[in-house]
Amino acid sequence: MIKKILIANRGEIAHRIIKACRELNITSAAIYSEADKLALHVRRADEAYLIGPSPASESYLNKEKIIRLAKEIGADAIHPGYGFLSENAEFIRMVEESGIIFIGPSSKSVKLMGEKTSARRLMKANNVPIVPGTTEPIKNIEEGKKISSEIGYPVMLKAAAGGGGKGMRKISNDEEFESAYNRAKNESLKAFGNDDVYLEKFIEHPKHIEVQILADKFGNYIHLFERECSVQRRHQKVVEEAPSIAVDEATRKKITNAAIDAAKACNYYNAGTIEFLMDSNKNFYFLEMNTRLQVEHPVTEMITGIDIVKQQIKIASGEKLSLRQEDIKIHGHAVECRIYAEDVDNNFAPSTGKIVHHRLTSGPGIRIDRGIDVMSEVPIYYDPMLSKVITWGIDRDEAIVRMQRALGEYQISGVITNIPVFRWILNQKIFLDGTFDINFLDNEFMPLVPDKWKDTSSVEYEEIAAVLSALLKSQEQELLVSKNHVDTGNLWRDQNYE
Repeated sequence: MIKKILIANRGEIAHRIIKACRELNITSAAIYSEADKLALHVRRADEAYLIGPSPASESYLNKEKIIRLAKEIGADAIHPGYGFLSENAEFIRMVEESGIIFIGPSSKSVKLMGEKTSARRLMKANNVPIVPGTTEPIKNIEEGKKISSEIGYPVMLKAAAGGGGKGMRKISNDEEFESAYNRAKNESLKAFGNDDVYLEKFIEHPKHIEVQILADKFGNYIHLFERECSVQRRHQKVVEEAPSIAVDEATRKKITNAAIDAAKACNYYNAGTIEFLMDSNKNFYFLEMNTRLQVEHPVTEMITGIDIVKQQIKIASGEKLSLRQEDIKIHGHAVECRIYAEDVDNNFAPSTGKIVHHRLTSGPGIRIDRGIDVMSEVPIYYDPMLSKVITWGIDRDEAIVRMQRALGEYQISGVITNIPVFRWILNQKIFLDGTFDINFLDNEFMPLVPDKWKDTSSVEYEEIAAVLSALLKSQEQELLVSKNHVDTGNLWRDQNYE
């Protein structure tokens, strides 16, 4: 078994890994930048080491320094969490060559699945359904227009080297193609250092469904069912659930089998997630594979009782999976909301500062994965996620009711958060009845937008959300204000919106 793990990350995911290490009697070694010297994960780890200046490029993304430190302190393994270097095939290869265990998949699998067009070719060759489109990058505008006409508009241009909505454009006709093509390539080059783009048929009103898999180094594969991730803002997940209300037993069997086939196709081991788009007829198509731990992994843990981080560590240690597929069952329902330090009134700009008040919500079926405490600093250098609120219920209705209560009781002051947006989402009929798709926020926010914005095709969710926040505040009957707090715009009393 591994004796010491260097955690190459920060915030709530570093804190989460520390807890798993503690339960497995493994020494946890945190790294931190100058901006994070008082961070919660630094204080909770068994050991903590300054890795560099505040910018991520000089600290959490410094491959050579992280590996050198791991050797110096006698770490057996490195856990990357998610983000930063977690899907960097070069870093993983460097760790492998150093003789240190990487807690995740092989560099070969990551490289294979990280390039979207090669991943599509691999899936097609292994009978995993893919969205109709190209499996090679588009060479030029003329070729792109020809292929688009053949598969039929609308189409989606996507960056071959990345995800998260970067380098992605919907195109409805030939006239829009040139501008969208040039913008997608430029954005892809800036984000990923690669301007290759490919084409897919645009799927109308899809659900975003993903399947959690675990695999060991002995060829054993299992799935932990699916997650519903269709509530998105600018292609970024906002609310996640497990299981999906839209997936029946027949579809569940098909989509989980396809996920296992996808993982086998790239000889995958450790924890991974296969993402699919599912249309209104329950036809599903491979979207991409996330070759790491997911932000939303807690909802799967809540419905299965399986600690995915501990399973990652055991697999990396060379253990065989002790879980059998037939023994894994769905118990109840779970929902997760990602709490970010961002100013909804200011186009979702990151909100920085010091946490001067932090009261955790609690009660049956409530879990909070957090990276903050009172007096924690929220710096400008990193993703502004503060915590994740996860609720479990015997059914979906109970999980949602518990989330509504939890968000009403959860207090953070010193920075502005996006909690009001979740309270709006959780009270919308289309969310409550489960009929929403990935266009939910676009369709439901737009009626709230002033007329002068409605004809603007380039309007972004940030602008819409700013209006939403103002409407929410006008509906709120009782806002708790304290002169002792730097900011109390999110200190909501426990009450529901009607």
